Amino acid sequence: MPVFDYKAKASDNRPVQGIVEAKNKDAAGDILLERGLVIISIKPRASSDFFAERVMSIFNKVSKKDLAIMLRQLSILISSAIPLVQAIKMLVEQTQKRILKEALLNMSNDVEAGTKFSDALAGYPRIFKPFFVNMIKSGETTGKLDDILTYLADQQEKDYELESRIKGAMLYPAFIVTALVGVGIFVMVYVMPRMLEMFKEFDPSKLPVATKILITVTAFSQNYWYIVILVLAAIIGSWMWYIRTPGGRFFWGSAQVRIPAFGSLFRNIYIVRMSRTFATVLVGGLTVTEGLAIVRDVVGNAAYQAVLTDTIKGVEDGNPIANTMKHHPNLFPSMVPQMLSVGEETGRLEDVLDKITDFYTREINVTISNILVIIEPVIIVLLGVGVMIMVAGVLLPMYQLASQF
Repeated sequence: MPVFDYKAKASDNRPVQGIVEAKNKDAAGDILLERGLVIISIKPRASSDFFAERVMSIFNKVSKKDLAIMLRQLSILISSAIPLVQAIKMLVEQTQKRILKEALLNMSNDVEAGTKFSDALAGYPRIFKPFFVNMIKSGETTGKLDDILTYLADQQEKDYELESRIKGAMLYPAFIVTALVGVGIFVMVYVMPRMLEMFKEFDPSKLPVATKILITVTAFSQNYWYIVILVLAAIIGSWMWYIRTPGGRFFWGSAQVRIPAFGSLFRNIYIVRMSRTFATVLVGGLTVTEGLAIVRDVVGNAAYQAVLTDTIKGVEDGNPIANTMKHHPNLFPSMVPQMLSVGEETGRLEDVLDKITDFYTREINVTISNILVIIEPVIIVLLGVGVMIMVAGVLLPMYQLASQF
């Protein structure tokens, strides 16, 4: 979304300047007017500056940990009866992440000029998702902003902990696989050509199959390496393009939960993400349909988003939440719709969602442990097979040659 630099005046004629993201200049002006600012100038950020900012944002991205720390600090300051504007300015001094620091500085100016905190957050959709904006808005409406901030900080820390655990568990297999691929390329490019040089004088028909395969692969990798790179690039590029199309996103979303060994892990991750977010927005005072809409936006899987869209329509027609989910057992285990039905009937939906979150978080931990147990012997077996093929391809002809004397 385009970025605009603006200069304006607050209601007390105090000068205010900052940045705003909007579809166009008119939309940017509307956002500033909604904040109660008198516009002096709005200029689109130069394309070179915008490109540089995008590149820097890749390396300066606001993580879940950054948001959790910010929310925790802000909730403590607000609960200590420190005015909101002063609390945000204190966060500006403590924040090290440049993109978040800039956003907080602009928000403090906006809030001081009379803008609602939730509206100020909405001006930075790349940092604060609609989920955060709606939760803060409910806290402003009910007068429980500090409680909402504390709850958001708790949930963000749990999300960060879960994400860190998953990344940590996948780090070892990823490192091993990368190392194996690197060693394989090195062997095929530098080692095998020299070792196979001695077999050029042999009758090709008398060479073992493993040796023929090694000679063919080595020759191809030496003479046509650019074709391999182009083919791989074309396959990866086509796949990345496909999963960005509506049909591709839905296919990949459905396929994730069917991947052997990893499918249950993906499914449990999405269920935890949905149940935790749904419980959070209900605590914030949002209606069921509003909460489901936010859950749909944050779940990050097109297959689940399609089911949630149908669920929202069903709820609006007076049907239970679980009515649609129970028809998709590959996405929602039977326990989930059953527990949601009990929660609706008893009026304890928030408690049930917390229990679903706790249960499937434990399932994620168990699944990760099982995957790590399984993946180590699989990697060892694959490594052994690769080494066996290479050794057989080199040693068998030498054995045959030695046996002739």
